[in-house]
Amino acid sequence: MNPKSLRLTFVFFIHGVLISSLCFLLSSSQALAEKAPRFKVEDVYQAEDIVWGLCFLNPNEILFTQKKGRLSHLDLKTKKLTPITGLPEIQPRGQGGLMDVQAHPDFEKNSLIYFSYSAKNKENSWTTRIARARLEKSELKDLEILFTANVDSNKGEHFGSRIVFDGKGHIFFGIGDRGQRDLAQSLEYHNGKIIRLNENGSIPKDNPFLSTAKSRPEIWSYGHRNPQGMARHFETGEIWSNEHGPRGGDEINLILPGKNYGWPVVTFGREYWGPKIGEGTEKPGIENPFYQFTPSIAPSALLIYSGKIFPEWKGHFFSSALVMQHLNRLAVKDGKATQEEKMLRDLNERIRNVVESPAGQIYLSTDSGRILRLTTN
Repeated sequence: MNPKSLRLTFVFFIHGVLISSLCFLLSSSQALAEKAPRFKVEDVYQAEDIVWGLCFLNPNEILFTQKKGRLSHLDLKTKKLTPITGLPEIQPRGQGGLMDVQAHPDFEKNSLIYFSYSAKNKENSWTTRIARARLEKSELKDLEILFTANVDSNKGEHFGSRIVFDGKGHIFFGIGDRGQRDLAQSLEYHNGKIIRLNENGSIPKDNPFLSTAKSRPEIWSYGHRNPQGMARHFETGEIWSNEHGPRGGDEINLILPGKNYGWPVVTFGREYWGPKIGEGTEKPGIENPFYQFTPSIAPSALLIYSGKIFPEWKGHFFSSALVMQHLNRLAVKDGKATQEEKMLRDLNERIRNVVESPAGQIYLSTDSGRILRLTTN
């Protein structure tokens, strides 16, 4: 074959490969589009402040918190809003305020709700507290402070703090580093930790650092920056968390007892003004993140979806995104992340919370006070 013919053959070969590749990509994209469920976004309620926490009491009633210190009951059928009285003194400070609220799994029998909030623990110092109380009509009664983080910080960042029941008599919640990053590696402080307690606030006898000298026995894991989202996997019972990184390096982690998640020794993020932080992105003895977001999306809540009305999303991880203003969907198959999608960007909203209703609808809340739901089209 002469050189000219050889060149033509090569050109046609490359052209065929490109066409085949393009066709494959188009068919793959079409397949993904065909698998994506159809849904619509509905407005449920408009509040006056950041809707931080939201939980279902039953299929037709929710409780939600507003950051400045309001707890409200909303009837989803009638849209009737009822303020709840009896809260303890709440001192909003920067990112702190009245944060998460969760109904006990046996709420219908015991009427217990749990909530997290920022409080002043001494002069010029704020901390995170976990409390519970009985909800009787529109009033909280028999209030108990279950936990006060031993944090001494006047800063306004990184309070945590979602609350999750593990179905085995325990609650989990996160405490951020409160701007004192090095304390996230110290077991003497609650800064930058995931905490595990019995539902009554006592310390479980099998917590990993119960017998470790100078450690706080409530600690379950450490080395976290600001674990603001948390979820229990509906099938495995595993506890997962997402947390804010600095500039880049937001993480999703499987939370295991006694493990070190690295902050600030290792991170995929950098200082806001540019320099690197710590020793790199991994180190022996430190857990690698299941998934990391660079650039940051600022994840504030985490949902592992059951697939009730959107079976295509069964087992997918949904993170509410503040900075990137979207709902982040991470497809997970065989224990691995396979696809990331930034949903609802056209809302132009800082999405604060994401939860699943008993019927399988996905409810969202925003920093502008909106409560929304994703339901079938």
